[in-house]
Amino acid sequence: MAKKVVATLKTGTGKLFTKCIKMTKSGKTGAYLFKEEIVHNDHIRDFFTRK
Repeated sequence: MAKKVVATLKTGTGKLFTKCIKMTKSGKTGAYLFKEEIVHNDHIRDFFTRK
């Protein structure tokens, strides 16, 4: 099943999107939180600048 997903992301419109992972530190516990999102290539900078 995974091979089918990878193959579709490499061709066609899949090249226009990127999986972004942002690490932030929690203020209450001090633990690190990871936020993952699949973002269009034009909006990568916006993803990392917003809180």
